[in-house]
Amino acid sequence: MDPLILWIIVFTAIGGVLSVFAAAAFLLVPEATRTRLLSPMVSFAIGALLGASFLALLPHAFETPGVDVHRVALTVLCGILVFFLLEKMVVWRHCHTHDCDVHGGVPDVDRARHAATGNLILIGDGIHNMVDGVLIAAAFLTDIHLGIITSIAVIAHEIPQELGDFAILLHSGFSRSRALLYNALTGLTTIIGGVVAYFSLSLAEQLVPYVLAVAASSFIYIAVADLIPGLHKRPEFSATVQQIALIVLGVAVIFLAHSTLH
Repeated sequence: MDPLILWIIVFTAIGGVLSVFAAAAFLLVPEATRTRLLSPMVSFAIGALLGASFLALLPHAFETPGVDVHRVALTVLCGILVFFLLEKMVVWRHCHTHDCDVHGGVPDVDRARHAATGNLILIGDGIHNMVDGVLIAAAFLTDIHLGIITSIAVIAHEIPQELGDFAILLHSGFSRSRALLYNALTGLTTIIGGVVAYFSLSLAEQLVPYVLAVAASSFIYIAVADLIPGLHKRPEFSATVQQIALIVLGVAVIFLAHSTLH
Protein backbone atom coordinates (compact mmCIF):
# COMPACT_ATOMS: atom_id res chain seq x y z
CA MET A 1 0.00 0.00 0.00
CA ASP A 2 1.22 3.48 -0.87
CA PRO A 3 2.27 5.20 2.40
CA LEU A 4 0.71 8.41 1.06
CA ILE A 5 -2.81 7.00 1.35
CA LEU A 6 -2.09 6.18 5.00
CA TRP A 7 -1.05 9.80 5.62
CA ILE A 8 -4.27 10.98 3.99
CA ILE A 9 -6.48 8.58 5.99
CA VAL A 10 -4.83 9.47 9.30
CA PHE A 11 -5.03 13.22 8.86
CA THR A 12 -8.52 13.27 7.36
CA ALA A 13 -9.61 11.18 10.35
CA ILE A 14 -8.01 13.69 12.71
CA GLY A 15 -9.52 16.64 10.87
CA GLY A 16 -12.96 15.13 10.43
CA VAL A 17 -13.71 12.89 13.41
CA LEU A 18 -11.44 13.86 16.28
CA SER A 19 -12.37 17.52 15.95
CA VAL A 20 -16.01 16.51 16.58
CA PHE A 21 -15.08 14.75 19.81
CA ALA A 22 -12.82 17.63 20.82
CA ALA A 23 -15.68 20.06 20.35
CA ALA A 24 -18.03 17.75 22.27
CA ALA A 25 -15.52 17.49 25.12
CA PHE A 26 -15.21 21.26 25.13
CA LEU A 27 -18.96 21.45 25.74
CA LEU A 28 -18.46 19.61 29.04
CA VAL A 29 -16.57 22.52 30.58
CA PRO A 30 -18.60 25.17 32.45
CA GLU A 31 -20.46 27.51 30.14
CA ALA A 32 -18.71 30.61 31.48
CA THR A 33 -15.30 29.07 30.79
CA ARG A 34 -16.42 27.87 27.37
CA THR A 35 -17.62 31.33 26.42
CA ARG A 36 -14.38 32.90 27.60
CA LEU A 37 -12.21 30.48 25.58
CA LEU A 38 -14.25 30.38 22.39
CA SER A 39 -13.32 33.82 21.08
CA PRO A 40 -9.55 33.19 21.39
CA MET A 41 -10.00 29.87 19.57
CA VAL A 42 -11.77 31.63 16.70
CA SER A 43 -9.06 34.30 16.47
CA PHE A 44 -6.34 31.64 16.31
CA ALA A 45 -8.31 29.72 13.67
CA ILE A 46 -8.49 32.85 11.49
CA GLY A 47 -4.73 33.21 11.58
CA ALA A 48 -4.18 29.53 10.81
CA LEU A 49 -6.55 29.63 7.86
CA LEU A 50 -5.06 32.79 6.35
CA GLY A 51 -1.52 31.59 7.02
CA ALA A 52 -2.15 28.26 5.32
CA SER A 53 -3.71 30.03 2.33
CA PHE A 54 -1.09 32.70 1.69
CA LEU A 55 2.06 31.05 3.02
CA ALA A 56 1.57 27.44 1.91
CA LEU A 57 -1.29 26.61 -0.47
CA LEU A 58 -1.03 29.47 -2.96
CA PRO A 59 2.80 29.45 -3.21
CA HIS A 60 2.73 25.72 -3.97
CA ALA A 61 -0.03 26.21 -6.55
CA PHE A 62 1.84 29.05 -8.27
CA GLU A 63 5.18 27.23 -8.22
CA THR A 64 3.87 24.07 -9.91
CA PRO A 65 5.86 23.56 -13.12
CA GLY A 66 3.92 24.54 -16.23
CA VAL A 67 0.98 26.03 -14.32
CA ASP A 68 -0.77 29.15 -15.65
CA VAL A 69 -0.54 31.63 -12.75
CA HIS A 70 -3.44 33.71 -14.06
CA ARG A 71 -5.69 30.65 -14.22
CA VAL A 72 -4.79 29.73 -10.65
CA ALA A 73 -5.58 33.28 -9.51
CA LEU A 74 -8.86 33.15 -11.42
CA THR A 75 -9.65 29.85 -9.71
CA VAL A 76 -9.19 31.50 -6.31
CA LEU A 77 -11.52 34.34 -7.30
CA CYS A 78 -14.15 31.98 -8.72
CA GLY A 79 -13.87 29.78 -5.63
CA ILE A 80 -14.65 32.70 -3.32
CA LEU A 81 -17.65 33.67 -5.45
CA VAL A 82 -18.93 30.08 -5.54
CA PHE A 83 -18.66 29.76 -1.76
CA PHE A 84 -20.60 33.01 -1.45
CA LEU A 85 -23.37 31.60 -3.64
CA LEU A 86 -23.40 28.32 -1.70
CA GLU A 87 -23.73 30.26 1.51
CA LYS A 88 -26.63 32.19 0.00
CA MET A 89 -28.25 28.84 -0.81
CA VAL A 90 -27.86 27.78 2.82
CA VAL A 91 -25.54 24.91 1.99
CA TRP A 92 -22.05 25.97 2.93
CA ARG A 93 -22.46 28.21 5.94
CA HIS A 94 -21.64 26.68 9.34
CA CYS A 95 -24.62 28.36 10.97
CA HIS A 96 -27.67 27.96 8.83
CA THR A 97 -29.84 30.83 10.08
CA HIS A 98 -29.48 34.47 9.10
CA ASP A 99 -29.56 35.82 12.64
CA CYS A 100 -27.35 33.22 14.29
CA ASP A 101 -23.88 33.73 15.69
CA VAL A 102 -21.87 30.90 14.17
CA HIS A 103 -19.72 30.45 17.24
CA GLY A 104 -22.20 31.27 19.89
CA GLY A 105 -25.71 30.39 20.91
CA VAL A 106 -28.68 29.35 18.83
CA PRO A 107 -31.38 31.92 17.97
CA ASP A 108 -34.68 31.67 19.77
CA VAL A 109 -36.99 30.66 16.92
CA ASP A 110 -39.90 28.22 16.71
CA ARG A 111 -39.44 24.47 17.23
CA ALA A 112 -40.13 23.54 13.60
CA ARG A 113 -37.42 25.87 12.38
CA HIS A 114 -35.04 24.43 14.97
CA ALA A 115 -35.65 20.89 13.68
CA ALA A 116 -35.15 21.95 10.07
CA THR A 117 -31.95 23.75 11.01
CA GLY A 118 -30.62 20.68 12.81
CA ASN A 119 -31.23 18.43 9.81
CA LEU A 120 -29.84 20.95 7.34
CA ILE A 121 -26.68 21.49 9.33
CA LEU A 122 -25.91 17.77 9.13
CA ILE A 123 -26.22 17.89 5.34
CA GLY A 124 -24.08 21.00 5.14
CA ASP A 125 -21.47 19.50 7.45
CA GLY A 126 -21.28 16.33 5.36
CA ILE A 127 -20.62 18.33 2.19
CA HIS A 128 -18.18 20.64 3.93
CA ASN A 129 -16.22 17.80 5.52
CA MET A 130 -16.00 15.89 2.24
CA VAL A 131 -14.54 18.99 0.57
CA ASP A 132 -12.06 19.28 3.45
CA GLY A 133 -10.99 15.69 2.75
CA VAL A 134 -10.41 16.49 -0.91
CA LEU A 135 -8.37 19.55 0.03
CA ILE A 136 -6.21 17.59 2.50
CA ALA A 137 -5.61 14.83 -0.07
CA ALA A 138 -4.67 17.36 -2.76
CA ALA A 139 -2.19 18.97 -0.38
CA PHE A 140 -0.61 15.59 0.48
CA LEU A 141 -0.38 14.69 -3.21
CA THR A 142 1.66 17.86 -3.67
CA ASP A 143 3.87 17.51 -0.60
CA ILE A 144 3.57 15.67 2.73
CA HIS A 145 4.59 18.77 4.66
CA LEU A 146 1.93 20.83 2.86
CA GLY A 147 -0.61 18.14 3.71
CA ILE A 148 0.24 18.38 7.41
CA ILE A 149 -0.03 22.18 7.37
CA THR A 150 -3.36 22.03 5.53
CA SER A 151 -4.62 19.51 8.08
CA ILE A 152 -3.62 21.84 10.92
CA ALA A 153 -5.62 24.63 9.32
CA VAL A 154 -8.64 22.35 8.85
CA ILE A 155 -8.52 21.19 12.48
CA ALA A 156 -8.09 24.80 13.70
CA HIS A 157 -11.36 25.89 12.13
CA GLU A 158 -13.25 22.60 12.50
CA ILE A 159 -13.24 22.64 16.34
CA PRO A 160 -14.98 26.01 16.82
CA GLN A 161 -17.26 25.23 13.86
CA GLU A 162 -18.28 21.86 15.29
CA LEU A 163 -18.85 23.50 18.66
CA GLY A 164 -21.39 25.85 17.10
CA ASP A 165 -22.98 23.05 15.08
CA PHE A 166 -23.18 20.77 18.13
CA ALA A 167 -24.96 23.49 20.09
CA ILE A 168 -27.46 23.94 17.25
CA LEU A 169 -28.22 20.20 17.16
CA LEU A 170 -28.83 20.16 20.90
CA HIS A 171 -31.17 23.12 20.62
CA SER A 172 -32.95 21.41 17.71
CA GLY A 173 -34.00 18.56 19.99
CA PHE A 174 -31.10 16.13 19.53
CA SER A 175 -29.82 14.38 22.64
CA ARG A 176 -26.11 14.81 23.41
CA SER A 177 -25.34 11.22 22.37
CA ARG A 178 -27.39 11.48 19.15
CA ALA A 179 -25.86 14.84 18.23
CA LEU A 180 -22.38 13.44 18.84
CA LEU A 181 -23.12 10.31 16.77
CA TYR A 182 -24.50 12.23 13.79
CA ASN A 183 -21.68 14.76 13.93
CA ALA A 184 -19.15 11.92 13.98
CA LEU A 185 -20.86 10.30 10.97
CA THR A 186 -20.67 13.54 8.99
CA GLY A 187 -17.01 13.73 10.05
CA LEU A 188 -16.38 10.39 8.33
CA THR A 189 -17.11 12.05 4.99
CA THR A 190 -13.74 13.79 5.39
CA ILE A 191 -12.04 10.39 5.09
CA ILE A 192 -14.25 9.44 2.15
CA GLY A 193 -13.41 12.68 0.36
CA GLY A 194 -9.70 12.16 0.99
CA VAL A 195 -9.63 8.58 -0.28
CA VAL A 196 -11.70 9.37 -3.40
CA ALA A 197 -9.49 12.36 -4.13
CA TYR A 198 -6.34 10.25 -3.73
CA PHE A 199 -7.38 7.82 -6.45
CA SER A 200 -8.79 10.48 -8.77
CA LEU A 201 -6.28 13.29 -8.32
CA SER A 202 -3.31 10.93 -8.60
CA LEU A 203 -4.56 10.19 -12.14
CA ALA A 204 -4.92 13.90 -12.92
CA GLU A 205 -1.95 15.61 -11.31
CA GLN A 206 -2.40 18.63 -13.55
CA LEU A 207 -5.53 19.49 -11.55
CA VAL A 208 -3.74 19.56 -8.19
CA PRO A 209 -2.65 23.25 -8.31
CA TYR A 210 -6.23 24.29 -9.06
CA VAL A 211 -7.57 22.15 -6.21
CA LEU A 212 -5.02 23.85 -3.97
CA ALA A 213 -6.35 27.18 -5.22
CA VAL A 214 -9.87 26.09 -4.26
CA ALA A 215 -8.52 25.09 -0.86
CA ALA A 216 -7.04 28.56 -0.43
CA SER A 217 -10.26 30.25 -1.53
CA SER A 218 -12.30 28.16 0.91
CA PHE A 219 -9.99 28.99 3.82
CA ILE A 220 -9.96 32.68 2.90
CA TYR A 221 -13.74 32.76 2.62
CA ILE A 222 -14.31 30.96 5.92
CA ALA A 223 -11.91 33.29 7.72
CA VAL A 224 -13.19 36.52 6.18
CA ALA A 225 -16.91 35.82 5.77
CA ASP A 226 -17.71 33.49 8.67
CA LEU A 227 -15.15 34.04 11.42
CA ILE A 228 -13.93 37.65 11.30
CA PRO A 229 -17.42 39.26 11.50
CA GLY A 230 -17.96 37.60 14.87
CA LEU A 231 -14.86 39.34 16.26
CA HIS A 232 -16.42 42.75 15.58
CA LYS A 233 -18.98 42.05 18.28
CA ARG A 234 -16.20 42.81 20.77
CA PRO A 235 -15.00 46.25 19.65
CA GLU A 236 -13.27 47.25 22.90
CA PHE A 237 -9.55 48.00 22.63
CA SER A 238 -8.35 45.17 24.90
CA ALA A 239 -10.38 42.59 22.97
CA THR A 240 -9.06 43.93 19.67
CA VAL A 241 -5.46 43.65 20.85
CA GLN A 242 -6.09 40.06 21.98
CA GLN A 243 -7.73 39.18 18.68
CA ILE A 244 -4.88 40.61 16.62
CA ALA A 245 -2.29 38.86 18.80
CA LEU A 246 -4.01 35.48 18.41
CA ILE A 247 -4.50 35.92 14.67
CA VAL A 248 -0.78 36.69 14.36
CA LEU A 249 -0.06 33.64 16.54
CA GLY A 250 -2.12 31.46 14.19
CA VAL A 251 -0.19 32.80 11.19
CA ALA A 252 3.10 32.32 13.05
CA VAL A 253 2.31 28.69 13.88
CA ILE A 254 1.67 27.95 10.21
CA PHE A 255 4.79 29.88 9.16
CA LEU A 256 7.02 28.07 11.68
CA ALA A 257 5.49 24.68 10.86
CA HIS A 258 6.00 25.28 7.15
CA SER A 259 9.58 26.49 7.64
CA THR A 260 10.51 23.71 10.07
CA LEU A 261 8.98 20.89 8.03
CA HIS A 262 10.83 22.11 4.97
